[in-house]
Amino acid sequence: MSIRPATAADVPVIADLIRDLAAYERAADEVRITEADLARHLFGENPVAFAHVAISSNEILAGFSLAFLTFSTWLGRPGIYLEDLFVRPECRGQGLGRGLMRALARTAVKRGYGRLDWAALDWNTPAIDFYRELGAVPLEEWTTFRLTGPALVALAEDPAPGKPPPPV
Repeated sequence: MSIRPATAADVPVIADLIRDLAAYERAADEVRITEADLARHLFGENPVAFAHVAISSNEILAGFSLAFLTFSTWLGRPGIYLEDLFVRPECRGQGLGRGLMRALARTAVKRGYGRLDWAALDWNTPAIDFYRELGAVPLEEWTTFRLTGPALVALAEDPAPGKPPPPV
């Protein structure tokens, strides 16, 4: 088993794993990402995210993590936000998930970042138990919010009182 930074050659498998994760999270119909999107945002001219892949004991690409940088104004330091972590069910129990998390933690520590954050679905008890075993603590006093679709566009186009909308 091994963990390594993802390469552009890994994009098709990572895209498949993203779809597998979405199916596990009961949201397969919400996935819109294409391999081109993934390649552009991970390896393009202005990458906004990074990924690691997990290679199983039988040498298949069995899992991935995908993350991006954040910034804590309270700490005055960057951090990492883990967007996705997934290991194929048939490859679990080999330490791949822990290895992916370790790679992110090592990146954060090496670069002097202040934290590693992520969210877990409240019904995903296996993931929550796994994260607690790593020493992670839930931030139960926080509520996650999201603007997307028409609400995002409406806010972007909403002029300040008495002013025209800003140019896009």
